[in-house]
Amino acid sequence: MAKVTKDMTMGEILQIDMNLAAILMRAGMHCIGCPSHQFETLDEACMVHGIDADTLVAQLNDFLEQK
Repeated sequence: MAKVTKDMTMGEILQIDMNLAAILMRAGMHCIGCPSHQFETLDEACMVHGIDADTLVAQLNDFLEQK
C-alpha cells in the first residue's frame, strides 16, 4: 500500500488515489486544480495555507488504510 509523505508533490498524492482530493479540499487545499500542484510538495502547500502537514498526512494515510 502506498503511503503519503510530506515531501510528495500534490500531483503524486493524487496519483495514489483521486479520492484523496476530497480530504485535501476539506483541509483548505483548493489549489489541487492549479497547475503548480504538480511541483509543490504537500509540506510547501501546507505552509502556504497555514495547515499542519503532519495532521494532514495522518488523515490521508488513515483514509488509504481503510480502503
